[in-house]
Amino acid sequence: MQRVVKPKTQRGKRALAQREPKLVEEVKTAMFIRGGNTSEMITRILKELNMLRKPHAVMFQKKNMLRPFEDQTQLEFFSNKNDASLFLFGSHSKKRPHNLVMGRLFNHLILDMIELGVDNFKSMYEFQNKKCTMGTKPCLIFTGEMFDTELEYKRLKSLFIDFFRGPVVKNVRLAGLEHILSFSAVNGQIHIRSYRGLLKKSGTKIPRVELEEIGPSLDLTMRRTHLASQDLFKRALKIPKALKPKKKKNISHDVFGTQHGRVHMESQDLGQLQTRKMKALKRKGKQENEEKEKEESPKKARTDDDDASNEDSS
Repeated sequence: MQRVVKPKTQRGKRALAQREPKLVEEVKTAMFIRGGNTSEMITRILKELNMLRKPHAVMFQKKNMLRPFEDQTQLEFFSNKNDASLFLFGSHSKKRPHNLVMGRLFNHLILDMIELGVDNFKSMYEFQNKKCTMGTKPCLIFTGEMFDTELEYKRLKSLFIDFFRGPVVKNVRLAGLEHILSFSAVNGQIHIRSYRGLLKKSGTKIPRVELEEIGPSLDLTMRRTHLASQDLFKRALKIPKALKPKKKKNISHDVFGTQHGRVHMESQDLGQLQTRKMKALKRKGKQENEEKEKEESPKKARTDDDDASNEDSS
């Protein structure tokens, strides 16, 4: 039987309340972990990708002897301790040089892991230009058929979106699209490029957009994978009932997203419809004609009686 330790201070209570499950979760935190043996290239990659993820990132300063594909208990412990659901592990060995392992966790248990080898790397400091502001939400662009056809590349695309998308917002202004991340899958390689969007004058209301590469730049190849089963993946994507939109009756959408609605109304008597009161447009109804006939009929009867009385007197 597991012993449950209750918090004794207000700070401990607030910390536990913050870790409780919510209907709308906050931005995921990513852990950047150095292995027991790392190359200079891997260390620079971890530091620069950590800068892209700030402030929702935790950089481990000490080396950790981990083997993610053989034993995940240490990673799950780090996830529970730091309340993080994403990680990037870097290592270097003769068998797997310049190695990166990117993964995510569900309920502090390993969900997906993909091992990537670094073929080429160009640091952001090699690009002598202005960088984007820290914490800017990037625009993610994916090119390549493999991201839509092969299962492993589909999961890798989903993992990249989870890792780099930043906070979820409803609206983004044009000037806010400053940072662009491009992911291309060509000939078995994944190319990652980072750009800064420049808005130039075009003579119209819509500015002319130019892209300037700011780094970092990576060329990766996929190595080992550890993917979750379809049932576990569906559980991780499950949406709470409170957040599901209620279905509205008699409303449908076409292919172009146009909303169509059906309104049910009672039968209307158009004879009682209020129209603009004008003499030229005034119509005589049946009731008015009947009332006039009733008024004229007693007058005719009186004239007939008068004629009969005059004849008798004569």
